[in-house]
Amino acid sequence: MPDKIHCAHILVKTEKEATAIVERLKKGEKFANIAKGVSLCPSKKRGGDLGLFGRGKMVKEFEKAAFALQKGQISPIVKTKFGYHIVKRLE
Repeated sequence: MPDKIHCAHILVKTEKEATAIVERLKKGEKFANIAKGVSLCPSKKRGGDLGLFGRGKMVKEFEKAAFALQKGQISPIVKTKFGYHIVKRLE
């Protein structure tokens, strides 16, 4: 099990917005392009890239979803106190 992983995410306010983003991803739109356009997180400037992070650095729900992903995989919608996230494991 890795100590640190490299992920990107898209953060939006509502589940409806998150569901629409999942549909856009399924149609082949690039994760980074969507993040730059709609994410509420400052990481949007980097296409949602959060860099490397270890356990205990993110809220529990986010961390659990991120560490469960394989390289290149995109998570189901993750609800946290910040809103709704779609997480992509990069490395």
